[in-house]
Amino acid sequence: MAVPRAPAAVTLYLFISVAAAVASASAVDFNYPAVFNFGDSNSDTGGLVAGIGDILDPPYGQTYFRRPAGRFCDGRLIIDFLRNKFKKYIPPADFFSRGLYMFDIGQNDLAGAFYSKSEDQIIASIPTILLEFETGVKKLYDQGARNFWIHNTGPLGCLAQNVAQFGKDPSKLDEYGCVSSHNRAAKLFNLQLHALCTKLQAQFVDANVTYIDIFTIKSDLIANYSRYGFEHPVTVCCGYGGPPLNYDSRIRCGQTKILDGSSVTAKGCSDATDYVNWDGIHYTDAANQFVSSQILTGKYSDPPFSDKMPFLLKLKF
Repeated sequence: MAVPRAPAAVTLYLFISVAAAVASASAVDFNYPAVFNFGDSNSDTGGLVAGIGDILDPPYGQTYFRRPAGRFCDGRLIIDFLRNKFKKYIPPADFFSRGLYMFDIGQNDLAGAFYSKSEDQIIASIPTILLEFETGVKKLYDQGARNFWIHNTGPLGCLAQNVAQFGKDPSKLDEYGCVSSHNRAAKLFNLQLHALCTKLQAQFVDANVTYIDIFTIKSDLIANYSRYGFEHPVTVCCGYGGPPLNYDSRIRCGQTKILDGSSVTAKGCSDATDYVNWDGIHYTDAANQFVSSQILTGKYSDPPFSDKMPFLLKLKF
């Protein structure tokens, strides 16, 4: 979640899954024996729920798992689509040097900061956030990690949570109904993250560092949602309050509470495949599948690998 959780660049959650996964830069063999994922709730497959006892109630998980499955989504996350074996175990020691190390961070650091800092202060803090990230990556490298897959952060201003809190003044919104300040900060964060990835690739001459432009993929989805089969780019599927956002910060997806003297429930929509946003902060299974399909084209990576893809997901888009 964007507000209550600690900065993702400082407190990272480790999730292990076995995969014959997507590629990194120059050594594209599609045969990584393990994927080690560091990230916030956009890629959390159960660490937060297990670690601090956070509870996810139905309708979380309704689309794919048919029950809450530790994921802040109605179904699968991007990492679920980027792997094809579901057997999980702690990998043997030699997997650590041969595995793929994925990172999906930035959303918590930036979105949470807007509650207490100005836009200028947040932008000024980006180098410090990325220094923490760089330190963590170097520690992994020193311990044998050689394949790094790094997602930049998405258009934070298009999340209903941020629109509800910071977009009450229409002049603060862009043409797509997104909070301009949040997206500006995300773009500056991503520029500096990209530069850091280029720096790390130069330093780690025996490693592969692949930067993935999630911001562009998700921004395209928001701007052209109907082209990709969606009906609602910002409105929440599982929430409360009705149009235009169907989001109320006082009640989380699946909860029942007394609000303004009445008992209300934040319910899921009838068809989540029509929605980009699941609960105001996280994407739906369908939207995550779309993002994954774009990642796997290889066009949004640096270095690109579109000419080396041995497969593409068969999707409806």
